[in-house]
Amino acid sequence: MRRRPVEFRRPVRRRISSVVWWTLCGISVLLFIVIFSKESHIESRPTSLNKEYTKYEKNFEGLNITDEMLSPNSITRQLSDQISLAKAFVVIAKESNNLQFAWELSAQIRNSQVLLSSAATRRAPLTTRESETAIRDMALLLFQAQQLHYDSATMIMRLKAKIQVLDEQMGIVNEKSSKYGQIAAEEIPKGLYCLGIRLTTEWFGNSNLQRKMNERIKIQTKLRDNSLYHFCVFSDNILATSVVVNSTALNSKNPSMVVFHLVTDEINYIAMKAWFAMNTFRGVTVEVQKFEDFKWLNASYVPVLKQLQDSETQSYYFSGHNDDGRTPIKFRNPKYLSMLNHLRFYIPEVFPALKKLVFLDDDVVVQKDISGLFSVDLNSNVNGAVETCMETFHRYHKYLNYSHPLIREHFDPDACGWAFGMNVFDLVEWRKRNVTAIYHYWQEKNVDRTLWKLGTLPPGLLTFYGLTEPLDPSWHVLGLGYTNVDPHLIEKGAVLHFNGNSKPWLKIGMEKYKPLWEKYVDYNHPLLQQCNLH
Repeated sequence: MRRRPVEFRRPVRRRISSVVWWTLCGISVLLFIVIFSKESHIESRPTSLNKEYTKYEKNFEGLNITDEMLSPNSITRQLSDQISLAKAFVVIAKESNNLQFAWELSAQIRNSQVLLSSAATRRAPLTTRESETAIRDMALLLFQAQQLHYDSATMIMRLKAKIQVLDEQMGIVNEKSSKYGQIAAEEIPKGLYCLGIRLTTEWFGNSNLQRKMNERIKIQTKLRDNSLYHFCVFSDNILATSVVVNSTALNSKNPSMVVFHLVTDEINYIAMKAWFAMNTFRGVTVEVQKFEDFKWLNASYVPVLKQLQDSETQSYYFSGHNDDGRTPIKFRNPKYLSMLNHLRFYIPEVFPALKKLVFLDDDVVVQKDISGLFSVDLNSNVNGAVETCMETFHRYHKYLNYSHPLIREHFDPDACGWAFGMNVFDLVEWRKRNVTAIYHYWQEKNVDRTLWKLGTLPPGLLTFYGLTEPLDPSWHVLGLGYTNVDPHLIEKGAVLHFNGNSKPWLKIGMEKYKPLWEKYVDYNHPLLQQCNLH
């Protein structure tokens, strides 16, 4: 048979080897297995998350955390992130006066929040279909925000500017708050003013009160008996002084051995005498004096009285018009020139017959027997006090001007501060070391107020420098008039001090600490009820 030419021959059908077929099938099967295992792993992750969520469901329930929020692929999480970013852009848009764009962002934020709320209500995850439009619209707005240069750098700059403005506003608000708080702290409540008037009226209208007080004064030996426990309070606040005496008496193991020496001013002298004549306080001996009767207390001896005669000092404390208000109002409070404040530096002259005495401020409450203070060894020091240098701001450099050479040369800036309000004074050592003369020296050096600005504590730190014996902190717990105090310290404290502006007899007093003070006030007393003190 004749063969066809090569170009006209039929193409030969090549058969694929069976080995090749089996190889291809095996590869296909392996690929199918790998893909199927990955899908199973992906599907298993939510299951494990569900287990974890079930395990911690109670813990997360209060925080409204769901499986959706825990999943990195969550639509809910994506929406929440978009909302957070959009809120930041809303603030920047408003700052840029682009109110229309801010409104659009806010509207879209509300739409997204409605979706999230709906999903939370039905407790089912958001689906792609129902959230696709919201995510796309929000993404477009966020892209538009970036086109408007609302980028991170712009955000940081604007937020820094906003923080600076807020800081300035905060400074103004704090200054006003301090000023109004100081005014409120210096206010005499109407009830206390009423009580003073009614007591004075009662004294002059009731001869029995005068007779009772005269009978008590006859017991002069008790006032000089150094075997008894002598306390002194210098105050013009009748109710506060009453709480000090009453709390000491009620917590004393032997109140008949307690003697209180009260010194007030001429205005409150009669009212103070009347109050302590009509109340017995468990047999505690109470003596009432007024500092105007101390003939030695005059301008030739007392630097503070001498300074009061100076026109510049009078202008500084009483006019309120100099230095353009640069000095804070608390530094210009005339009470810091009051003799009732500075009388603590003249205790040996006020009580010449006594050898040891405990000084108490009128804003303290005694909640334990404190007769043990009289057996504390002061190690030849004059002043026993609780130190307050647990924090750096209670060291000497906080109270004194260390740019002044006199302060810098004589006092360690890191020396530990201590507190007035509950102090044990060894009057024998006081007289021996002539401590009052030390006080006079520093007070005269501070005529121009360059050594310190405020109060009696700074001159006290100078006067008793190297003459103070630290006491156990449980004797004197401070801070109840301005800050939070550890309840365990309050429970263990013998004397609680309401130092600060928030005194317990004022409306601005700290409510949670008022009961500690009020339980020593008899609000059923007729005079307190007549003056609406409750």
